[in-house]
Amino acid sequence: LLFIVGTVSCTLFLAVNGLYSASDDVIELTPTNFNKEVIQSESLWLVEFYAPWCGHCQRLTPEWKKAATALKGVVKVGAVDADKHQSLGGQYGVRGFPTIKIFGANKNKAEDYQGGRTSDAIVDAALSALRTLVKERLSGRSGGYSSGKQSRESRGGDKKDVIELTDDSFDKNVINSDDVWMVEFYAPWCGHCKNLEPEWAAAATEVKEQTKGKVKLAAVDATVNQMLASRYGIRGFPTIKIFQKGEDPVDYDGGRTRSDIIARALDLFSDNAPPPELLEIISEDVLKSTCDAHQLCIISVLPHILDTGASGRNSYLDVMLKMAEKYKKKMWGWLWTEAGAQSDLESSLGIGGFGYPAMAAVNARKMKFALLKGSFSEQGINEFLRELSVGRGSTAPVGGGAFPKIHSVEPWDGKDGELPVEDDIDLSDVNLDDWDKDEL
Repeated sequence: LLFIVGTVSCTLFLAVNGLYSASDDVIELTPTNFNKEVIQSESLWLVEFYAPWCGHCQRLTPEWKKAATALKGVVKVGAVDADKHQSLGGQYGVRGFPTIKIFGANKNKAEDYQGGRTSDAIVDAALSALRTLVKERLSGRSGGYSSGKQSRESRGGDKKDVIELTDDSFDKNVINSDDVWMVEFYAPWCGHCKNLEPEWAAAATEVKEQTKGKVKLAAVDATVNQMLASRYGIRGFPTIKIFQKGEDPVDYDGGRTRSDIIARALDLFSDNAPPPELLEIISEDVLKSTCDAHQLCIISVLPHILDTGASGRNSYLDVMLKMAEKYKKKMWGWLWTEAGAQSDLESSLGIGGFGYPAMAAVNARKMKFALLKGSFSEQGINEFLRELSVGRGSTAPVGGGAFPKIHSVEPWDGKDGELPVEDDIDLSDVNLDDWDKDEL
């Protein structure tokens, strides 16, 4: 079973930095060497994405090492600490630990390994994948591993998403922009620039898609646009600088592979991303669209407006907004509802009827949730979310295995609540003189 971050508790936690060492036959992979070792390789690769604190990963480790030793010289076996290198895990859609992927002929289309977690099962899967690959080569359908490289190069050669800048267009596009810019200053005759070009182009397309255009990759021919080259002190090629609104440009000193560039761009994006919206659950669509689009959705049930008034409710919402800002890199969804407005939802999350305010973190894909046990405060919620972010905390299945019916309600108007108006009682027909005065 996959260990899903934030939804299932690992049973074993060890203070370890990594599960593999240089003495193992497992090759440790990082954003710095992944492109060269795996993507540009002629070999078949099995790659495990793991987290050192995850019990499932720790139990897999000896089997993975045995498989690597058995496959040495035949199939490459690697491992990525995806807790440390989250950008690399994210690039390959890793949502749980351990995740194993097979990189075959087309390195841009890795296959998920769904087999057993024993060394025998892993070796069998590797040899099966290798047999398929060799048969494809024999029939001429594959073109060998070079097809993967050709795919990468042809995609990298398409520079449609690299924005060409000049002395005249630079300030208008970059300096006055709210977006983050990574700008390469190059010279057409420079060999290093030519090597970077396909990587830069491929990264530009990926970054545009993943950040919805909020991080842009650009290029400046510094031999033609000498004003810019002088202004930014360009002395060597290629030089890459990062521009963010209101800040001095800084040099990019990371790796020159597509994965290196993408990793830095995504870090810049998350650093500059606004906090997620905090939405009231006023319809089924709000709940489902938010929870389906995020790994976790954080749902708060706040006391009835008559119990807190507007100022009390806003203080709870302020705490949630602060936590949404603090954990914005996690890309979680944030929702709230009033006590009693969605009673079926409350019951399915084990909240119903008491203990407001309450908070649950829901994984809609697995239909599991965790409840806030501590106080509904910055400190209490921070502790709850921190545990979730490292895969700890007890979880339970959502009642009924699916979200219950959600009632459409009017959104809160931001005002204090009003008690319902009671009908006046007409006492005009009552003759009080007939009452026994001793009873009054």
